[in-house]
Amino acid sequence: MALLARLILVAAVPLMIMPGLSRAEDNYPRRPIHLIVGFAAGSSSDVAARIISHKLGAILGQSVVVENRPGASSMIATDYVARAPKDGYTLLFATIAATINTTLMPTKGANFGTDLVPIALVGSIPNILVVNPELAVNNVKELIALAKAKPDELLYGASGIGSGPHLATELFEQMAGIKMTAVLYPGSAQTVTDLIAGRIQVMFAPASTVLGFINQGTVKALATTEAKRASVAPDLPTISESALPGYNTGVWFGILAPTSTPAAVIDKVSRATNDALKDAEVLKQLHTQGLDALGGSPEEFRNFIKSETERWERVIHSMPAANKK
Repeated sequence: MALLARLILVAAVPLMIMPGLSRAEDNYPRRPIHLIVGFAAGSSSDVAARIISHKLGAILGQSVVVENRPGASSMIATDYVARAPKDGYTLLFATIAATINTTLMPTKGANFGTDLVPIALVGSIPNILVVNPELAVNNVKELIALAKAKPDELLYGASGIGSGPHLATELFEQMAGIKMTAVLYPGSAQTVTDLIAGRIQVMFAPASTVLGFINQGTVKALATTEAKRASVAPDLPTISESALPGYNTGVWFGILAPTSTPAAVIDKVSRATNDALKDAEVLKQLHTQGLDALGGSPEEFRNFIKSETERWERVIHSMPAANKK
């Protein structure tokens, strides 16, 4: 009988443990969550993360702390989150740069496609093609003509190799048949500072970074980058309608966790993120910054990432070798 009792006790241990694990996930989060941004404070991703974090924290019942870990076009942040404990307390606020890095820097750090699991797509923002006001161009066709007349002489700024603005410029150059010279920065905020000062002449910038400067007249806007005109700048034509039919790109943002994070945690954060994106105040703040809320399930986000990765792979394979270093 004693042996039978011990066997029953041993068999019951997994049953005793499993409810405890379930309760731990049900009680998530029990402490602040860190949302890691791969670009500097003031960048479009930083702004978007801070807007969503407040409401997300309120819904989850814990603070969501935005932490900037810029560098290597968000690879430092991606690697940091991929190596973090798989408990849902360290999440990545990823951008388009992550899908670009999969092809551009496949051997550096974490693999975005396998080391992280999608939670929810947050939103997107168009880039705006802006130039220094002293540059003698007033539209996209004039910029292309000038670049063709002065190959490699125009300097364009971008926030690191593989960033959204960098690849937006590469796509522009490929479709227009022009060549400008890249000057790379840690983030968009520093890039626009040099654009205003005249150290560079051209920049593809997230709308949230340059709308204020456009209104002040310190930079000159030529066009937006998505297929449709931007709601925050409806008077600006798109590049597609101005000069390059079919040109279409922007900057997207989404939340991911380390692979093997419990499914219950992924689901809880995904539902909370989608609820936050329905909040009137969040939508208002996002719109003010030129962002469109998206949302969706983890599986929808996974399919989106696959599509973006394949798209930028084609562009990168057509880039000059010098622009991939």
